Amino acid sequence: MSEQTLPTEVVTRALVRDVALPGGAGTMALITLDNGRDHTRPSTFGPASLASLQAAVEQVARRADAGEIVAVGVTGKPFVFAAGADLTMVGAGRTREDALGIGRLGHDVFRRFGELAVPSFAFVNGAALGGGVELPLHCTYRTVSSGVTAIALPESFLGLVPGWGGTYLLPNLVGPEKAVEVIIANALNTNTMLNGAKAHGLGIFDAIFEPADFLAQSLVWAGEVVTGRRSVERTPVDRDEQLWEGALKGGKKIADAKVHGAAPAPYRALELIRLARTADRDTAFEAESQALADLVMGDELRSSLYAFDLVNRRARKPAGAPDKALARPVTSVGVVGAGLMASQLALLFVRRLQVPVV
Repeated sequence: MSEQTLPTEVVTRALVRDVALPGGAGTMALITLDNGRDHTRPSTFGPASLASLQAAVEQVARRADAGEIVAVGVTGKPFVFAAGADLTMVGAGRTREDALGIGRLGHDVFRRFGELAVPSFAFVNGAALGGGVELPLHCTYRTVSSGVTAIALPESFLGLVPGWGGTYLLPNLVGPEKAVEVIIANALNTNTMLNGAKAHGLGIFDAIFEPADFLAQSLVWAGEVVTGRRSVERTPVDRDEQLWEGALKGGKKIADAKVHGAAPAPYRALELIRLARTADRDTAFEAESQALADLVMGDELRSSLYAFDLVNRRARKPAGAPDKALARPVTSVGVVGAGLMASQLALLFVRRLQVPVV
């Protein structure tokens, strides 16, 4: 694919503002992820978006080192936290070196949220998919809105792995069984989503608040954590090898039942979860980047992205379609024929055009 035909990235900006934490806890630098579109176009992370987030986190890191702030927070635009990697950029004909570079860049940017001189807080106010879940996992603490209905690591469903820390951070936070449930079972079960309450119950989030005043309550909670008035208790992860192998064996059975060994992504994800039990962070993150680079160049992901584009973006805006201004009003539709295909076409016209169909 030539450089001229590469898709244009819708850049997600990382906007920084200072917020006074309630109770006199001090100043938080709050980063808001916003691509300038409404909720129908979720914020994603392409190269330029990662560069914007990197600039923001380096800015707040310097302020944290100087003692100007007591905490860093990250949240999303209304109804959306973040939807992970920009899939239009992933399938744009890049080389393996490009894919490896994106994997490493995501790690370099996201991990900074767990390496600051002050605690970091993720306030997940809306849909969080893929990297939109992994970024909060890098943070010290996490809150979620009870109104969120879409939380998932869907990469295995698409032909990838959660490659920005997900296969390492999640099992080391909630244990291997729950990690396999989210990364393998849910993803391969037609991309089943978690809601806020379910994700909180799994231990992915430390606190849950109602959507009406979610950010305000999250800031109150963060202030109490920073000042030590509230402690966050988490169940320690059992490091027993047999326990981990049992969970991985269950995950392999699910993968075998769904893809029968024909797609490599879920099996690579299971290998990475196994590595997470003993590996240090650097080793695990590099293994994720290498897995991403391999899978991005595979036929399975290319086919998956083509199908995703065809039934989503192209269904709304077909390639080569004439200008909508040329359209004439349609008040009814007739279908000549009978049987299953005619019935399906008739149903499609009713749903899309909302006119009588004969």
